[in-house]
Amino acid sequence: MDHSPKFWDRVAAKYAKRPIADEASYQKKLETTRQHLQPDMELLELGCGTGSTAIIHSPYVKHIHAIDISSKMLAIAEEKVTTKSIDNITFEHSTIDEYIGNNQSGIAKKWDAVLALSVLHLVSNKEEVIASVYKMLKPGGLFVTSTACLGDTMKFFKVIAPIGKFFGFMPLVKIFTAKELEDCFMAAGFEIEHRWRPGEGKALFLIAKKAG
Repeated sequence: MDHSPKFWDRVAAKYAKRPIADEASYQKKLETTRQHLQPDMELLELGCGTGSTAIIHSPYVKHIHAIDISSKMLAIAEEKVTTKSIDNITFEHSTIDEYIGNNQSGIAKKWDAVLALSVLHLVSNKEEVIASVYKMLKPGGLFVTSTACLGDTMKFFKVIAPIGKFFGFMPLVKIFTAKELEDCFMAAGFEIEHRWRPGEGKALFLIAKKAG
């Protein structure tokens, strides 16, 4: 059984109140992303959580469509945008696999950029997700990610993570290295435009570009 939706629903309220662990790095990622945004861009965010990042980027783009696996996370996100009177963000309750599966036809919408922040280590099939995002982007489109590459420093997690997921006190967590992640981007056809890691063991921030 996949306990991940139940896990994120259970922790949603505490997650929304929890301060950012590394505020300086988060702000740098926001600023770097913002340098690539344009007023006419339409963005897709995978795994948007409580919508904080989408809200921050919303003044700089035309529209953001944000999806998440947790209905309770999305309820918090919806309340935020209503309170702030933001009208260019839409939310959808969906897994990444479901969304991709429903949007792979030749007439499916193409995006100027896709965001997946703290997401790719939480999916079972990162290779397929990355390859699918490539197809969903317009030529020259960007895939912005920040990913915990636990295989570089916490290999023991390979033993702990499946146990935690089985008992429902951890979400699915996949273990891989930064090089393995970058290899997936390259295999999908992406060119890495920006690469940054604030320190050893920290999440790898990538901005990858589709040819065109």
